[in-house]
Amino acid sequence: MKSSKYIDHTQLKPDATKEKIVALCEEARLYDFASVCINPCWIPLAKELLAGTDVKVCTVIGFPLGAMSTAAKCFETSDAIKAGAEEIDMVINVGKLKDHEDAYVRDEIAAIKEACDGRLLKVIIEACLLTDEEKERACRLAKEANADFVKTSTGFSTGGATVEDVALMRKTVGPDMGVKAAGGIRDKETFEAMIKAGATRIGTSSGKNLI
Repeated sequence: MKSSKYIDHTQLKPDATKEKIVALCEEARLYDFASVCINPCWIPLAKELLAGTDVKVCTVIGFPLGAMSTAAKCFETSDAIKAGAEEIDMVINVGKLKDHEDAYVRDEIAAIKEACDGRLLKVIIEACLLTDEEKERACRLAKEANADFVKTSTGFSTGGATVEDVALMRKTVGPDMGVKAAGGIRDKETFEAMIKAGATRIGTSSGKNLI
């Protein structure tokens, strides 16, 4: 796979303007990234700008805290799919995971996977807030719920992706499930280290510079 197809070209800042989303999509077209990852309100615009390319429109659900109700997350997912989203990055309920409410976490992921209606689902575990045991458990629950990827981070918490977390996540989910590293990946060395550790997708706002 060529390097550009590892990249979800990302703009999730609350002050992102239409101008910034247009620039993001133009760069994604030019460099042939895997997707653009944007907040849900920008889905129709991105869909229009990326028509005729194989660059996917990815959006975030329950972002960035993950503490919304399952029903709210499912509605947000269905609404995003209706608007044209092709990939969904959801945030787990971290508090429920820490309380060992594993059935809640697994069932929520499964419900959102169903709402995805066949689209790709990536599960953000927010690794910087978790112990290694919790990271492993979160990954196992995502796999049991038939998610397509586990993802390290939102990029909006206390830390981003680490090589160690990516390696642990890859070991936990096995060779066939996707692992996405996101948060703080801004240079070629880090990009390559994440892939070597087992990442199959990289979320970054520095895609243009990396390529």
